[in-house]
Amino acid sequence: MKMVFASSMLLVTAGLAMPAHAADNIMKVCGAKYQAAKANKTLPAGQTWNQFLAQCRGSGAATAAAPAPAVKPVAPAPVVKPVAAAKANPASHLPSAQSPAMQAMHDRQRQCGQMWKADKAAGKIPAGQTWPQYWSACNTRLKK
Repeated sequence: MKMVFASSMLLVTAGLAMPAHAADNIMKVCGAKYQAAKANKTLPAGQTWNQFLAQCRGSGAATAAAPAPAVKPVAPAPVVKPVAAAKANPASHLPSAQSPAMQAMHDRQRQCGQMWKADKAAGKIPAGQTWPQYWSACNTRLKK
């Protein structure tokens, strides 16, 4: 019995010591009150959680937390206009300062992609082979 009382007091104390942002959540506050009342057996007979929640919300005790601080509006990020040269480059989404190895990998990937589409349309892809498997084999072939 002492353990139940101590744990319920701990719940009530924890509920009072919650930070303001957590106390704003009425479900947490009312939930803690409900659990404490249930543990102390002070819950009216036959009262369900939904009934308790409606009563708790209606009492306004759960919303007694400090008001939320005013939020400053954030200025929208400046719109960056694309460079005209980027339109001509089909890989404009990639960083402009790529290493030669990275550029070679992208070229192989594009080449293998074209080969995959052609082989798939011609029915030359073995049953069950997926793009990652095809890409791995094709990449190895093209590196040689």
